[in-house]
Amino acid sequence: MQASELEYDLPPELIAQTPPRERDGARMAVLDIGRGLVRHGHVLDLPTALRPSLFVVNDTRVLPARLHARKATQGKVEMLLVEPLDGTHDRRWSALARGVKSLRPGMKLTIDGAPLDAVVRALREHGEIELDLEPREGLTVREAIARAGQVPLPPYIRRDPSEDDLSRYQTIFANAEGSVAAPTAGLHFTPRLLEAMGRAGHAIARVTLHVGPGTFAPLRVESLDEHPMHAERYEVPEETSVAIARARGERRPIVAVGTTVCRTLEAASDESGAVRAGPGRTSIFIRPPYTMRVVDALFTNFHLPRSTLLALVMAMGGTEPVRRAYEECVRERYRFFSYGDAMLVRRASDRGDG
Repeated sequence: MQASELEYDLPPELIAQTPPRERDGARMAVLDIGRGLVRHGHVLDLPTALRPSLFVVNDTRVLPARLHARKATQGKVEMLLVEPLDGTHDRRWSALARGVKSLRPGMKLTIDGAPLDAVVRALREHGEIELDLEPREGLTVREAIARAGQVPLPPYIRRDPSEDDLSRYQTIFANAEGSVAAPTAGLHFTPRLLEAMGRAGHAIARVTLHVGPGTFAPLRVESLDEHPMHAERYEVPEETSVAIARARGERRPIVAVGTTVCRTLEAASDESGAVRAGPGRTSIFIRPPYTMRVVDALFTNFHLPRSTLLALVMAMGGTEPVRRAYEECVRERYRFFSYGDAMLVRRASDRGDG
């Protein structure tokens, strides 16, 4: 597949800058695999859009990962924490930084907003650095990060984070802290929606994939075969592995709530589609002509042009059907990306009564 096949025209005003008034108030485009867009609806239609299914969600929690620091010269450095590198101690981190040209190993930075210092330990490619975080005044590293860090909104949201983002850029499933971006398909879920799904016969299971910046790295090559995917950490609970096996035995559809869940389930599965429980790391790159081994349906937001996430959706729904659907949703003035509207990609045989 070529990067040019992932292009589409998107007017900038369709990029959602704020969340919808209500989490479950977004629109939803429904696609049948291989056929394309079959109808327009709303997220609240999700319980009736599929026959009784197992929905798998990502329970990662977004870390307040954006830190603003100052050098001894008072020069500014903006950093995005990616993941801890020293197990459970949370002292040494990998991070992405702006203003790295003047950074040197051993340089000390003062973090704004909390009694917290950072010492640069190594410089990597593409703005990646390793650093040690050194809290003061008796704080733990996590306590200092929570005090100093900002919600790491994506760069296409062109405003500063607000108090509202502290809750709205977390899903209601958020539990295990470690992501630098929200698993945005899960942002649409509410207790009201979950109650309706339960009445319709659906079940919920959880996995954890800590979303890293590599998922959103731009395609720098034309051939997708040459694009390197960064690894991300995941964990599949034993009860989720059992629930998936049971659903498969009962011929109930497995629905991935978001591309992160899709990548987790496909990475943790064997050739027969059995999903292994336990922790892991994956750099899986799902793109046409990949055939899903576990996932039968995908509930997801709209994704950027020339992105690996759009390639995943095309692997699920078909390259041309998904492209045509995106073009129609642009014409219908859907809201795009993290705080935007949603899409359900399903098999025609798994339709519900909606």
